[in-house]
Amino acid sequence: MAAVSDEAYLTLALVPGIGRARLEMLLAAFGSAHAALEAPPDALQRVPGISPAAATAIASADRAAAARALGRARAMDGAVLLPADAAFPQRLREIPDAPTYLFVLGRTELLAHEALAVVGSRTHTRYGGEVTRHFAAGAARAGLVVVSGMARGLDAAAHGAALDAGGDTVGILGNGLGVVYPSANRRLYERMAAEGCLVTEFPPGERPNAGSFQRRNRLISGLARATLVTEARERSGALITANCALAQGRDVLAVPGPITSPISRGCNRLIQEGAKPVLGLRDVLEEYGLGDAPAVTLPSDLSDAERRVLDVLILGVEHVDELAQRTSGSVADALAVLTSLEIRGLVSQAPGKVFRTVLGPEVPSRGGGRFGR
Repeated sequence: MAAVSDEAYLTLALVPGIGRARLEMLLAAFGSAHAALEAPPDALQRVPGISPAAATAIASADRAAAARALGRARAMDGAVLLPADAAFPQRLREIPDAPTYLFVLGRTELLAHEALAVVGSRTHTRYGGEVTRHFAAGAARAGLVVVSGMARGLDAAAHGAALDAGGDTVGILGNGLGVVYPSANRRLYERMAAEGCLVTEFPPGERPNAGSFQRRNRLISGLARATLVTEARERSGALITANCALAQGRDVLAVPGPITSPISRGCNRLIQEGAKPVLGLRDVLEEYGLGDAPAVTLPSDLSDAERRVLDVLILGVEHVDELAQRTSGSVADALAVLTSLEIRGLVSQAPGKVFRTVLGPEVPSRGGGRFGR
């Protein structure tokens, strides 16, 4: 159970309008959160930045709010991190408008690891999905924690690819723990809680609102050294995250796309304005001094049929019917080859008999046998 001082701090931090600057002023003036909560309104108003309205809100703060929030977090095996805690991520201490607390669920040790933010549009093309999965999986295999916003679309693809690659990922929520939004991400939410980490500055059970996602975005970029935008419209929320990264002094990377595609205009505009264009995983990893991605060795005993299927899948995901047509075989033959490749760990299957290779689009299946750069 949290100490009384922690509950007092959280009670004060939960007062609407009390951000980091005001909170620090109050702690400096009164010596502790408990003393600030006990102070009369006239004493509160003498603190720089504390208006009469703010003083009234503090004096009438719900003293049980923190205990309720902590109890709900504990009930789902979550916890709260305060800035004084060793586990509170240092990168988030450094950003403008730093969070005054974080509710967390899952593997909190991931918050101390080197991270890459991977973000993109909720609506996306097949190309956007493929490059997102490729970069997220490659970064995870290289030892980076993949951070994203748990939204539908490319955020969810980034989290899923990192987990599927056996790597680590952190999801930043725009709502409280225990709320699955969007509801279609329930399976991902459960998997993140078990295998990754979920982070939010909203109390458990709080629903999202129009402004909560913009506040979430600054934490996505703030937790990472660099933010990679894989596919985005000109007014995408992913560009808000990129702008947050710039304001925080962090690097912004972008994957170029067709100039005729409205869903790539945001990324192309970022590149035009100075973001680093990313053409391969090496471009990402060199930002972290990691060099090339870990090599993947192609089995030497692949059959011609297996190589033909890999040649097609390296260009993008395919439904089994399309794959059979493009390899001039039957659906039954294609399924047999895909099953063999799946057992070898070279292919994964998504719902609806859609298949993709884990090798990534930069990897030719004929010629050498070393992949992942």
